[in-house]
Amino acid sequence: MASVSAHAAVTIPADVPAPQNVPYPGTLTLQVDATDLAHRVFGVHETIPVQAGKLTLLYPAWIPGDHSPTGPIDKVAGLKISAGGKPLAWVRDQYDVYAFHVDVPAGVSSIDVDFQMLSAQNSGQGRILMTPEMESIQWANVSLSPAGHYARQITVQPSVKLPVGWQFGTALTTASQVGNVVSFQPINYDDLVDSPILAGKYFKRLDLDPKGRSPVHLDIAADDATSLEVTPKELEVHRNLVRQMDKLYGARHYNHYDFLLSLTKKLGMIGLEHHRSSEDGASPGYFTKWDDNWYGRDLLAHEYNHSWDGKYRRGFDLNTPNFDVPMGDSLLWVYEGQTQYWGYMMSARSGLMTPEQDRDVWALAAATYDRNRPALGWRSIADTTNDPTIAQRAPLPYRNYQMSEDYYVGGALIWLSVDTKLRELSHEKKSLNDFAHAFFGVNDGAWDVDPYHFEDVVSTLNSIVPYDWASFLRSRLDAHKAPLDGLERAGWKLSYDATPSPAIAASEAHRHYIDAIYSLGLAARADGSLYDVVWNGPAFKAGLGAGMVITAVNGKTFSPDVLKAAITAAKTGTAPIELMVKNFDEFQTIKIDYHGGLQYPHLVRIPNTKDRLSAIMAPMK
Repeated sequence: MASVSAHAAVTIPADVPAPQNVPYPGTLTLQVDATDLAHRVFGVHETIPVQAGKLTLLYPAWIPGDHSPTGPIDKVAGLKISAGGKPLAWVRDQYDVYAFHVDVPAGVSSIDVDFQMLSAQNSGQGRILMTPEMESIQWANVSLSPAGHYARQITVQPSVKLPVGWQFGTALTTASQVGNVVSFQPINYDDLVDSPILAGKYFKRLDLDPKGRSPVHLDIAADDATSLEVTPKELEVHRNLVRQMDKLYGARHYNHYDFLLSLTKKLGMIGLEHHRSSEDGASPGYFTKWDDNWYGRDLLAHEYNHSWDGKYRRGFDLNTPNFDVPMGDSLLWVYEGQTQYWGYMMSARSGLMTPEQDRDVWALAAATYDRNRPALGWRSIADTTNDPTIAQRAPLPYRNYQMSEDYYVGGALIWLSVDTKLRELSHEKKSLNDFAHAFFGVNDGAWDVDPYHFEDVVSTLNSIVPYDWASFLRSRLDAHKAPLDGLERAGWKLSYDATPSPAIAASEAHRHYIDAIYSLGLAARADGSLYDVVWNGPAFKAGLGAGMVITAVNGKTFSPDVLKAAITAAKTGTAPIELMVKNFDEFQTIKIDYHGGLQYPHLVRIPNTKDRLSAIMAPMK
């Protein structure tokens, strides 16, 4: 049965009006009260100019950057629609749960819409958006818009009420501030949704491009004031990132840019791109424990790169007219794959990571496809562009045998293949730098959307170095084998030994688990619960499954160190590794006849070859 308000019944057609590229008459006002920190509730009030007749209001469903229908409609409550103080009946569409129909009476020129957006109270309910120290205000979560119009054709006057004394960062332009109520200049709805706010009690803004041609700021909110301490060296590294991106692209697709960096153990983690900003989440020790927190420090480089790749140049099937038209993800191997590539490389070029650290990251990427993606036997990297809709990043029983959004890291390996092939064919005169400049670094200052097709990618590559790039790309995107040829052309190869790389050690420390993926074919949390089991690997064949819990190893209580010691001892013996395992309420003994010792991936130089990887990582002059 359709949900209807408590007032008079409403008769409305079930279909939702298709968006038209015509201006919406009038300006919507959108007021968000973000002060209820105790209950983690956003209060929303909108005034929408209307005409008499049938009206459909839409809550954003397909969220840019998520590439999928992840709009948190389940968090919307208390919806009331009124005109002149009199309630109007509404009904949710029978098939589109994001759409609400209402009859507007004759003589009514505007309606008021009120509702609450209930932030998750714990991580099991979704991303936490409010804490006592900071909050993330994403306009897609706190707004309804009229159907029948392109999002960019709807003008909105937004404002927000923040907790007293809090500061904020956003790509929006402030029109006025009275007390703790901030009003922003009118903006089209498309760009509004693309311009979130990070606000906090402990807040700092750093200038990353002093006297530059357009402002770039690092806006930091933290759980405590100590986490805001930034050394001159750390500041300079982030300024280097801006410089290196400028050298790569030669154009900027923003009038100003804000990194919205939350340093927190409380607010939900995030890495989400926007055209003139990005939402970046890291641990409180991002700056204060700089040397210990290098793993994953490619985040800011990755999200910043999206201003060019993903936001300005965007796959044609992602360039939808509003947030309720389904997106197509077929070109995410460019959008996310090449961005993953530049996230790694720009981290080295800027100093966010050392070359040695960056090579460790590449070793993990390559090893994933060398030993931890048996799914390549039945799926391709291209097919994983469907995963934002298939899985929406939900936990998977056997990710290695299912794959999940492998267009990121697998895509990065494909772009390493492209880069090294460009260098090889041109005798080191051309590279992916040239492609990036030609494809993304156009129309300086523009920040609309310039969509593209597969053929445009191929055409630009051919303009750099003529070759059969269509076949080159398709043979890797559609293949059922690991895309590792670029690594060899880069002058490096995978090697495994018993010493964990700093990247593995950092990953284990961050996730609190043991990584025995490349030896036994399993990963276990500190409590023994199996985080992953490689399909048809030694552990799998012996009978272990994801979700079981290892309680003992060779008669000793399980711990990561005990399991590592057993793997090491088995290398010089003939006895199998014996595990006591709990499977639901049953215990069983499983013996793994494995004698290969601990195995961790590293990159080693191929003798007498050109070291293209180091050349790619080197800062641009």
